[in-house]
Amino acid sequence: MFARMFRLPDVRWAAAALALFVAGAAAQFSGAPAWVWTAAYAACYIAGGWGPAWEGVSALLKPRFEVDLLMVLAALAAAAIGQWFDGALLIVIFATSGALEAVLTERTAESVRSLLEHAPERAVRLADGREEDVDAAALVPGDMVLVRPGERIPADGTVTGGESEVDESTLTGEALPGRKAPGSAVLAGTLNGTGALEVRVSRSSEDTVLARIARQVEEASEAKSKTQLTIERIEQPYSLAVVGATSALIALPLVFGAAFEPTLLRAMTFMIVASPCAIVLATMPPLLAAVALAGRNGVLVKSGLMMERLAEVDAAAFDKTGTLTNGEPEVDRIAVLDGDEARLRNLVASAEVRSEHPIGRVLGRIGPVSPVESFAAVPGRGVRARVDGVDVAVGHPVLLEGIDHAATRQAVAEFEAAGLTVAVVIADGRPLGVIGLTDAVRPEAALAVSDLRAQLGSAPLLLTGDHGSAARRVARAAGIERAEAALLPGDKADRLAGTRTLYVGDGVNDAPALAASHVGVAMGGTGSDLALQAADVVLVGRRLTAVPAAVDLARRARRVARVNLAFAAAVILVLASWDLFGTLPLVLGVAGHELSTVIVGLNGLRLLSSRHWRERRSGTAARLPEPVAAAT
Repeated sequence: MFARMFRLPDVRWAAAALALFVAGAAAQFSGAPAWVWTAAYAACYIAGGWGPAWEGVSALLKPRFEVDLLMVLAALAAAAIGQWFDGALLIVIFATSGALEAVLTERTAESVRSLLEHAPERAVRLADGREEDVDAAALVPGDMVLVRPGERIPADGTVTGGESEVDESTLTGEALPGRKAPGSAVLAGTLNGTGALEVRVSRSSEDTVLARIARQVEEASEAKSKTQLTIERIEQPYSLAVVGATSALIALPLVFGAAFEPTLLRAMTFMIVASPCAIVLATMPPLLAAVALAGRNGVLVKSGLMMERLAEVDAAAFDKTGTLTNGEPEVDRIAVLDGDEARLRNLVASAEVRSEHPIGRVLGRIGPVSPVESFAAVPGRGVRARVDGVDVAVGHPVLLEGIDHAATRQAVAEFEAAGLTVAVVIADGRPLGVIGLTDAVRPEAALAVSDLRAQLGSAPLLLTGDHGSAARRVARAAGIERAEAALLPGDKADRLAGTRTLYVGDGVNDAPALAASHVGVAMGGTGSDLALQAADVVLVGRRLTAVPAAVDLARRARRVARVNLAFAAAVILVLASWDLFGTLPLVLGVAGHELSTVIVGLNGLRLLSSRHWRERRSGTAARLPEPVAAAT
């Protein structure tokens, strides 16, 4: 750990300043000539102070006055009146607090960025029946790769052959390996078990979930929370006010005949203790530490700002299919209204084979596929495609608008009454059939809903495009009391706009709601790229119980930030009052001010500990007592 720390320039300069300070103090108090310990202290000033001085002067050119320059000026003023020891101590502690901040930021980013080490550098590509050893970074979507037992998977993709158990704990936080068979999605960097897998690559190396996590952590380290931005807006006028007050503390006593040296010493002590170093450091470390801890548990929070917003939510809403349910519906029954079932299956499979929606992926496998001349997904409605010269539409019964076909509407009503999700099939404007599908509720859905209700003090809401009967049954199985059904994507967005609601969804049709909500949470893994882009938080592990755990962590980070702010402000108030109305020794002022900065940083750093991630797990499978609908 210490070797990694010393790779940071701030740490090396702080260590050099400390060594020179110790040498100077030892020489001074052992009776060595003044020039010896003065030279050591001067070198300490240079080692520990050149960085803050450079940043402060650079800020002046913008123009902007920053706290770093305050500390350097105070240290130089102390040296000017012969207080070399006190000034050097100020430089050392200030450099140490800066090094601590650098270590904290690096630890926060490194804790998740280190996941990239799990990505293998080489891969075995299958081409024309041959095995080729290639650079994993060169893999492109469509490539076939072989993953042998014990190897790490080189790219995101779908299993096409073989069966195995894959350990995904590094990305998802899942403790137990998951079974993978043909059709299962796998992620780059996860560890294959005892079986061999053939995988079709679905994403290039720079677009894998693993690479996205690394990028998001870097962006999170740069993005600032609302509280931090407010502090930085105040920092400039506050620092100028401190300079003005310091000048007044020098000028006014001298006008009334006070001695110069004790007056300057009191003023410099005030400038040190009134500087807002600890306040500036109070908020971002706990938020970034929380981002890192959540990332290690399969929850990708895109920035410290989003972590802060997550702590503010007071209500929750869920999509249904792929969110509360497993997102793996099965065809339960088919009603053929025109033609034969084989033709119906062929047209449906051909139209849906390119769909990203969970229902579309199922329908894309119900029959043989013919060439498709055109394809378009219509969020909230379904898909349209041209197959063998026929215009085919498959999706929500809303597609029947304007079509008067009693047999079709009767079949839809019967399927919906049975609790099935309904997909209608229309060819050249003529209804061909109705398909009913079922889906199972996620095992942990009820537990996650219960935890969120307890946290937020309000009952979560189900928002779905499906019909009311299916929505109510899924809501009941998940412990949700309120369900709003038959909603288009824009309806969901309108319902969430202007509220402090956390919305959990999956798929293209949820993108507007994810963007409109106070915090949008997307189900990762098989979630659409549009949903992942619109969301503020991504559940890489797809565990709903991680949502209340993330809310709890966000609120912990907010509490730590508030405690830090209160503590830093109290220290400034006490030390400044002591200096103004009493006699505060410079050494004590330096120690109190800078140690408060160190304490604030360490308090934020503790949120990196895994003990602050509190997620309840459910080992029982929750299934509906009868078939349940999945949203379209």
